[in-house]
Amino acid sequence: MDNSGGIRASLAGRYASALFELARDQRQIESVGKSLQTLGQALVDSKDFNELVTSPLVSREEAGKAFAGLAPQLGLDEITANFLGVLARNGRKSQLLNVIRAFRRLAAEHRGETTAEVVTARPLNDDQLAALKQQLRTRAGRDVTLDATVDPNILGGIVVKLGSQQIDASIRTKLNRLAQAMKGEAPMPAAPMKG
Repeated sequence: MDNSGGIRASLAGRYASALFELARDQRQIESVGKSLQTLGQALVDSKDFNELVTSPLVSREEAGKAFAGLAPQLGLDEITANFLGVLARNGRKSQLLNVIRAFRRLAAEHRGETTAEVVTARPLNDDQLAALKQQLRTRAGRDVTLDATVDPNILGGIVVKLGSQQIDASIRTKLNRLAQAMKGEAPMPAAPMKG
């Protein structure tokens, strides 16, 4: 796990590392990963759940009770359910999304894969995700796990970060370059990915 040191440098990374090590020791990486995927989707799909996780007005005790009640409804494994309780008790529930992302990277590295962070203005469908994954696999020379997020602020296009390389083909960046060119400023060149 060559990148795990960088992951552990953040607060969420330390929590994710502890969760990953526990899941690995109990041979539950896959079930914990599925539970975290369920939680990540719940953050997107449920405004109430997102508010529970992000609101500073929800106390540690209230969050702990809510997580304990939601875990069976969401079908979470025991390790993940207990971990949510730890986040709530420690006042770190707002770190959940970052923990999910860091855990995904750790699990991908454990499987010998690399993770590509992908940002689009709208969700990609399964065919688009499969095509992108194949292109990145060819470029990276190994299996690639996609960490796809949606950010309407990029307006359109795509931003891909694979290791230290980044492709920014977002409309927002293109408009910024055009605005700089119209002001007479030298536009920043696009950062090509080196393959």
